[in-house]
Amino acid sequence: MPPGIRVLLSTFALLFIAELGDKTQLAVINMTAKHRMPLWVFLGATLALTAVTALGVLGGGLLTRVVPELMLRKLAAGLFVLMGILMWFDRL
Repeated sequence: MPPGIRVLLSTFALLFIAELGDKTQLAVINMTAKHRMPLWVFLGATLALTAVTALGVLGGGLLTRVVPELMLRKLAAGLFVLMGILMWFDRL
């Protein structure tokens, strides 16, 4: 399997699993129930997620030019844990 396809599939799988039951999915369910316009909610959500992903890709590309990858991964993991702790104690 070509490396690009492998990265595409692993990224898809990671984000698909990470987003199941996430606040984003719950917000989309809420918007669909509230407005009963699933196509428009889908299009809005798709545009929003595309924009956020583009920011992440562009930001990640810029950061890796300045910050070593290992340090960036550890920083991201630390921030993820910190957010979890803050959520646990209702501070976020």
